[in-house]
Amino acid sequence: MTTQFTALITGCSSGIGRALAEVFQAAGYKVWATARKESDLAALSAAGFNAVQLDVNDASAVEQLGARLAEEIGGLDVLINNAGYGAMGPLLDGGVEGMRKQFETNVFALVGITRALFPLLRRNKGLVVNIGSVSGVLVTPFAGAYCASKAAVHALTDALRLELAPFSIDVMEVQPGAIASSFGSNASQQAEQLIDEKSPWWPLREGIRARANASQDNPTPALHFARNLLAAVQRDKRPRLIRLGNGSHMLPLLANLLPKALLEKGLMKRFGLNRTL
Repeated sequence: MTTQFTALITGCSSGIGRALAEVFQAAGYKVWATARKESDLAALSAAGFNAVQLDVNDASAVEQLGARLAEEIGGLDVLINNAGYGAMGPLLDGGVEGMRKQFETNVFALVGITRALFPLLRRNKGLVVNIGSVSGVLVTPFAGAYCASKAAVHALTDALRLELAPFSIDVMEVQPGAIASSFGSNASQQAEQLIDEKSPWWPLREGIRARANASQDNPTPALHFARNLLAAVQRDKRPRLIRLGNGSHMLPLLANLLPKALLEKGLMKRFGLNRTL
């Protein structure tokens, strides 16, 4: 009798999360797909996933999910921490509260979910996949909170890889480039809420909008991304780091090779910061 592998993927309402759920299901995994909005659950259920409503920032709900999975499946083979969003706009406009919200979803929730599901991953000698971003490597203006959160994800992933090794749990970091999804439109909506005539950066609002939409510049299809990630997961020797999507290799290369002053000059020109206000 063939054992069916199980995977839990957060943030499956659309884009990368939904594509991952479809690809892992097609490969024979029993997929538990989470989404925050109740309206998304019916579509996930209709597609054959075990749909779970989950706000990753709700600690009680995360603990309840861990208890439910422990009772219903006992173990977990793959956890993909995908849920997240991009806070766009000047750092000082968003302020501490903007940073706090960004880190709660992109960083703190990742640790909370992994902690809650650790016993199940330990039982099956599973795999944790954390979705980072090339934005955590090449920092850009008007996305400081997002870039910082993804840099934190990269650091935490390295720490988790070392700390989970004694339990035979693998940890993989993924750094997507531009992937076709609703990320750009969501980031644009968030940026528009922050852009205000009273802001010192109001004259640079088109640069803010350009950064919010940058993730959708010639994006790689989400299904292509998902299939390549599945292939990496199924390798006998899994990579610690995988970069997928348009710009995922070039942008980190630029960050590592270009002199800092030259890189900053290019970014300032790209987003309209090369003038005095």
